[in-house]
Parts: sequence; C-alpha cells; structure tokens
Amino acid sequence: MLRNLFHPKKKFGAADILVILLLLSTLYAAVKLGSGMRVPFSPKQQSTLSLDPIWLPYYAGRSLLRMFIAFAASLVFTFVYGRIAANHRIAEKVMIPAIDILQSVPVLGFLSATVLAFMALFPGSLMGVECASIFAIFTGQVWNMTFSFYHSLTTIPNDLNEAAKMNRLGSWHRFSKLEVPYSMIGLVWNSMMSFGGGWFFLAASESITVLNQDIRLPGIGSYMALAADEGNIRAILYAILTMVMMIVAVDQLFWRPIVAWSQKFKNEQTEAGEIPKSWVFDIFKRARFVRLLNHNIRAHLHDQFIHFMAKRSRSHLRQSPSIFRKGLKWTLGIFLAAFALKYLVEGILEIAKLSWSQIAHVIVLGLLTAFRVFFSTLLAVIWTLPVGVFIGTNPRLSRFAQPIVQVLASFPANMAFPIITILYLKIGISLEYGAVPLMMLGTQWYVLFNVIAGAMSIPSDLKEASAILKLTRWQTWKTLILPAVFPFLVTGCITASGGAWNASIVSEIVSWKNNDLQASGLGSFIAQATTKGDWPEIIWGIIVMCLLVVLVNRLVWRRLYALAEKKYHVN
Repeated sequence: MLRNLFHPKKKFGAADILVILLLLSTLYAAVKLGSGMRVPFSPKQQSTLSLDPIWLPYYAGRSLLRMFIAFAASLVFTFVYGRIAANHRIAEKVMIPAIDILQSVPVLGFLSATVLAFMALFPGSLMGVECASIFAIFTGQVWNMTFSFYHSLTTIPNDLNEAAKMNRLGSWHRFSKLEVPYSMIGLVWNSMMSFGGGWFFLAASESITVLNQDIRLPGIGSYMALAADEGNIRAILYAILTMVMMIVAVDQLFWRPIVAWSQKFKNEQTEAGEIPKSWVFDIFKRARFVRLLNHNIRAHLHDQFIHFMAKRSRSHLRQSPSIFRKGLKWTLGIFLAAFALKYLVEGILEIAKLSWSQIAHVIVLGLLTAFRVFFSTLLAVIWTLPVGVFIGTNPRLSRFAQPIVQVLASFPANMAFPIITILYLKIGISLEYGAVPLMMLGTQWYVLFNVIAGAMSIPSDLKEASAILKLTRWQTWKTLILPAVFPFLVTGCITASGGAWNASIVSEIVSWKNNDLQASGLGSFIAQATTKGDWPEIIWGIIVMCLLVVLVNRLVWRRLYALAEKKYHVN
C-alpha cells in the first residue's frame, strides 16, 4: 500500500496531508472525549458543570460524540429493520405499525426508567447514564431513517429488480449494489433531519431527574438547562451561539460532502446540469490516500464476506433441519408470548381501576389531539411542498439554503416555547388552537427534508424532456414533480405526524412563571398523569394513543403507501 502511495505517478500532495490530519484529529478527539464517559459515578460523586464559556468546546464535543454514536446505531437499525420489513410481507404487517407506535410513544416520559435500567448494567460508572442519554437520542433519530429506507426499498423500479434477478445477485450484493444506492439520496436527507431531531432529545437527555436527584451530563444540552435554571441570559446566548456554530461545522464537514457524494447514486441517463458541491468532498477526491485506503478496505471486507458465506454454506450443507432447532424457535416464541402476556394482564388490571366515564373521556381527548396532529401536518405540507421543490430543483440555491434549514431544524423547538407562551399570553390566544404551531415547530422539517430529497432525486433526463415538450408550470407539476415527490411526501407526513403525537406531550401544556396554558387533549392528559404518578391513567392514555396511531396508519398512510408503490414512483 505504501509503495503505491509514493509511486512517482501518484504524488503525495497537500490533499493527502489534510485528510490524514483530519482523520487523526477526529480519532484523537473521539478517544479523548470518550474517556470521559467511563469515569466513576455515584449519587455522591457526580461531575459538576460550569457556566464558564471556556468549557463550551468540551461540552459541545461530548454532545456531538453522543449524537454520532446514536446516529451510527440508528443507521445499523435502519438497514436491518427496514430491509426485513420490505422483503417479508408477513413481518411487514407487524413491523411497520410497530415503528408507527414507537415513534409516537412519549419516550421522554420514561427517561427516568431507562436511566435506572442502564445504571444497573454499569454500576458505579457514568457509562450507564451516558447509554441512557444516547438511547434517548437514538429514539429521536431512528424512526425517520427507517421509514425512508423502507419506503425506498418498496419503490425500487421493476427494471432494476429484474436486472438484479437476471444477474443472480445474492442477498448481500443486492443490498450493497441495488438497495443502498437506490435509497441513498432519500436516506441522506432523512438522516440530516433525524440528526437535527436528535438535538430536541439531547437537551432533555443530558439533564435528568431520577430518584429525587438531578443528574447532569457534561454537554451543551445540560449547559443550556443549567443556564435557564439560573436565569443566566449571557450563558444562554453563549450556548445558542455555540450550537449554531456546531451545526454549521457539522453541515460543512460531514453532511455537505455526503450530499455531494450521494449524487452519483441518482437514477438518471443524462448528466445533470449542476450538482451540489463541497470543498471537503473535493479534497477527499483529490487525496490518493483515500482511494488506496478505500480500495484496500473494500477488498478486505469483500474477501472476509466471501469467506464467511462459503463457511456458512458448508455448515448448512452439513446440518440438516433438526427438531432441536424447531423446538428452540417454538420455545423462544412461547417465552416472548408469555412475557408480553404478563405485562398485558398487569396493564388490564391497572386500567380496570378507571371508571367507564374516565375511559370514554380519554378517548375523546385522543380524538382532539388527533385533529391537532392532522391539522399541523396539513399546514406543514402546504408550505413545505413548494419551498422544498424550489430548493431541491435548484442546486445553486440548495448550497445556501441547506445550512439555514439545517440550523432551523436542528435547534431544539422546546427552547422557543417560553417565547411563544409569552406571545400567547399577551395576545390572548387559547392553547386549544395555539398548540398546533407548537407541534409544527419540531415536525414540519420532516416534511421539508423529504420533499427536498424527492425533488433532488428527479432525473435530469425527465427535466429535459419536460422542457423539450414545453410543458406549462402546472403541467410540469402535475406530470413530473408531484408524482416524483409524492412517495417522499408520504414518508415525511408519516414521520411528521408521529413526531406531532410525541410533541403533544409538551405542546398541550406550557407555562411561563406562574402562568399555565393548557389545551384539552391526550398529550396534556398524559403529562399530568405522569406528574401525578397515576399509572392507570398513564397506561390507558398511551394505549389510546397507540390505537389511534394504528388506526390512522391503516386507514390513511398504508393506502397512500400502496398508491406510491404502484403508481407514483419513477419506474
């Protein structure tokens, strides 16, 4: 490798030096910041936070490390879960409604329980609290990415599927040569949105109250929470400035190069007029070190995979299906069924403590929240569809708009709630209607990013065909843009509505000083029940939320998904 690297025809240039320095500094920073996760921890031995701005770079680094660990876990989960759901119709009927429910369940309400569980796994170490924080961020990132990948796999054009069959691609080669490349553009933009959505959970997951004790992890989220508790406006401004700088840096150094790289996976037969560019990506393309490293790693992984598959095939030939393996599957299935039945019985016994009027009242509250969720999603579509198409079809505009949208989508929406609450109190707006904009603050970006991804994935040859045919603006929207964007729009609406259900917990009840605003709905009901510790009301409220999510999924989203798969995708 080194002999090829210093070959006279392959000069070792400045780009190689920059790339090597960047990789080494990133590795050093990850090791240095990661060492802080394994320090001793106990209720009496906790790390103290300082509002001195000199600590902000370290806190920002710790938060970024958590975000990227959660993102890596989300990416692995996306590939495994999304592929199984797309390729197994029976599993799909359970797995897709399951993530509909999981993305709508208010995870932050159960953060204390997850902290205790992870602390039990890592006694005496801060790693338990770190894992709980990463898990909370993971739940804020993974569902949108999984939906995007699943949707892409279900809308692969028939000619590409037939080509894969004709070339007899195996499971791994189909995944690496067809499924991942085809889904790349949508996955990249949804990953950016998911990464931005993780900031919402970061602020809450770094500052936790459990067992009547406040646990604050070193991070930008806990810094902002401490500054807000102490009313230190200057520290809050420092934190906001640091977060904006961090988001812009991540966009320039990570997301923009990936967006530029992902354009090579665009499904088109002619060269695009203008493509997204990145100065970091240009440096990596010029670095011969990256090419050689990529070639050697891919060759090594390919050889290892071939060896693994050959070994696996030999073991399958030696081992015929046995009664033991079938018995193990049945035993595992019975164990899981018994485990689920245990908690189902306990939940029913808790719900039995409620009166029929209370049960009916919660259902009515759920319908009110469902109306707000629907209306917030509809309003998001109205403005994000034209704006997203305009950004996605103009690469030059995308270079300027992407960092702005990234900052707006990444900034924790709940940090703006106090300002909006003051506005509502002065104008006299009821939260019965005012909860809708609060829901939109954190969910509209899911629709926008998906529409941008859909617009960017429109092949250039189809754009040229519409120009040659001299289609009017309305004809272009009707015959090209809307059909191409529709599958992405459906994915964005599903994740936005799921996020709106989750956001209803904090959107239907807000406060400023001694003034409380509350809307009648399932979100405020669950929030109050959680504060009181009333488990019958908590369990029944979450069950009603899950039932409504499944009902809407079956009646609306599944039908729109089927329409996108059969009619509205590039084939």
